[in-house]
Amino acid sequence: MGQFPSYTSIWAPQSKRRGTADGYAVIGLGRFGVAVCEELVRWGAEVLALDDNERAIDDLRQLEPSIEARLVDCTDEEAMREAGVLQVDTVVVAIAGSIEASITATLIAKDAPGSRVKQVIARATSDIHMKMLQRVGADRVVYPLKMQGQRLGEELVRPNLLERLELDAEHSIEEILVPSTFAGQSLRQLNLRRNHHVTVLAAGPQHSFTVNPPGSQVLQKGERLVVMGSKESLAALPQE
Repeated sequence: MGQFPSYTSIWAPQSKRRGTADGYAVIGLGRFGVAVCEELVRWGAEVLALDDNERAIDDLRQLEPSIEARLVDCTDEEAMREAGVLQVDTVVVAIAGSIEASITATLIAKDAPGSRVKQVIARATSDIHMKMLQRVGADRVVYPLKMQGQRLGEELVRPNLLERLELDAEHSIEEILVPSTFAGQSLRQLNLRRNHHVTVLAAGPQHSFTVNPPGSQVLQKGERLVVMGSKESLAALPQE
């Protein structure tokens, strides 16, 4: 099989993409931040949304009432602590208007005493901004022009999704990491077509795929699967 089409280099797999029941915090409710919030909620995640603009908070509450939206100065460590930001697993710093606020919020999430945040993903507006965010501890830096907020939200709740090729509005081909529940089982035992309504196109180690693999092939942890099906069926596959 030839090289599978890639979204972009920032979609490399990482071991801690998914939050736990503690959920996610999104700081900055511009178009990018709101798109992240909406996608996380669509996948059933708990989301805490923050902005220092009252209108942005009101607009999000009207758009998605299930999201807990709070008016907070995100450059104030105590305000961030009281809002609950430091208790979540993943913080998305989506601030667009102020580089200083973006860097300060990232630093607080990463280094404030007692912070339980495991991952900070920050939006950058320039290469210099990106370098500054990395220096203060951002685990990942994204450019909204290169990564839509919706896609980032999906990635956070689908940690084993590596690459996707959309066939049409309803169907895709995806490359995923072998879920732990599949490891040690043969494709015949798993019978993904019957049990999960997806078709296996290839399987194996990253640089040694077997195209149209036999039913006797046993999947191993760390290997990859290339599967085709409806977006709904693909999204229902085990994620870890």
